[in-house]
Amino acid sequence: MTFSDLGLCKELLDAIKDQGYTKPSPIQEQAIPIILEKKDVLAGAQTGTGKTAGFTLPILQRLHDKKRGTGKPHVRALILTPTRELAAQVGENVKTYGKYLPFKSTIVFGGVGINPQRAAIRKGVDIVIATPGRLLDLISQDSLDLGRVEFFVLDEADRMLDMGFIHDIKKVLALLPAHRQNLLFSATFSDDIKKLADKLLNNPELIEVARRNTSSETVEQVVHHVDRERKRDLLIHLIKKDNWKQVLVFTRTKHGANRLSEQLNKFDISSSAIHGNKSQGARTKALADFKAGNIKVLVATDIAARGIDIDQLPHVVNFELPNVAEDYVHRIGRTGRAGREGEAVSLVCVDEHDYLKGIEKLINKQIKKVIIEGFEVNPSIKAEPITRSGQNRGNSSNNTNSSRNNRNKNDSRTSKNNPRNNPRANTNSSRSNSRKTQGKSSGRA
Repeated sequence: MTFSDLGLCKELLDAIKDQGYTKPSPIQEQAIPIILEKKDVLAGAQTGTGKTAGFTLPILQRLHDKKRGTGKPHVRALILTPTRELAAQVGENVKTYGKYLPFKSTIVFGGVGINPQRAAIRKGVDIVIATPGRLLDLISQDSLDLGRVEFFVLDEADRMLDMGFIHDIKKVLALLPAHRQNLLFSATFSDDIKKLADKLLNNPELIEVARRNTSSETVEQVVHHVDRERKRDLLIHLIKKDNWKQVLVFTRTKHGANRLSEQLNKFDISSSAIHGNKSQGARTKALADFKAGNIKVLVATDIAARGIDIDQLPHVVNFELPNVAEDYVHRIGRTGRAGREGEAVSLVCVDEHDYLKGIEKLINKQIKKVIIEGFEVNPSIKAEPITRSGQNRGNSSNNTNSSRNNRNKNDSRTSKNNPRNNPRANTNSSRSNSRKTQGKSSGRA
């Protein structure tokens, strides 16, 4: 099957051709016709399989089919994402595939000034790609009206729930018209996702292009058992020995990402860190430098990594295994994208054996174990509990506020404590009361 078999207009086919694509991926092949049939969709596919185009293309087609009236555009499609980076990636897809169509789109997220976003919306847009926090800010300022939305997409729904966005999602849903088409896309499924789908979707079509929570077959996975204090040395050894040019490295905490990046730079391995405490400008620059090959290593946390989409990224390294097994699938999905091959390396110390067991149980696969000469494990070292901060209890210097909830809290809007930038600080007493509890939610992007 080719894209021309899917019922897409010439403008979309020309844009797809410009990108060098001829055949849709499995998720695109299944999802696009169903969405064009005006049905709700619950879709799951491995990261890197083209989910974004799987909903972007048919939405653009449906907007094209329905045409828009004369006058200033209004918001007809809303795409909600959990992170800034993912919002930017989706927004880029919308512009890329819609470049021969007349529709206007804009991206709204926190960490940057709200006024340019407000101005873009005021001029009129057909498609809004947003993170929940900034979206609700704009709504509270009467800068955005969702009353005529025809298409609602919840992208990376599993991460949305994991980050504690369920209450914000409910607020957004309450503002949408009852009659609309709903699309829920996720790289992994869980029981909570199914519960959300039951409330959000109307007789949805279920699409799974692979068994739920499986890892990509194009990614070669390997585990190197190593003592916790020798992980950095092993990482440096692997990068220099095999002359790795582009490596995405994951840590559990923001502090750990900063520290590892600094250490790599001291060993003449160019590196930057990307995480929720970084300004949006710093995050954008680090990602741009990594994509351009100006730095060799990007050290990231799970929060910041969603939305990192790099063609032909060859190596992903789990410097520390994630606390949640599903995050492993997302991490290694940064490589081996669009059918290309990739390598995912995990450096596992004695403290992380239970995490490794949980990951192998989730993906229903035993990951290959390879011993690196000179880095054999010292059997006399005993396991230490990993605290909620994500670090070993004995390593007190690393005990930052980086548990899953605190980690997400720190990825919040930088402007929320500034009354000038936070209209909720100037509203009635009921909103004031809700603001008092805002810090209890796990995060705003």
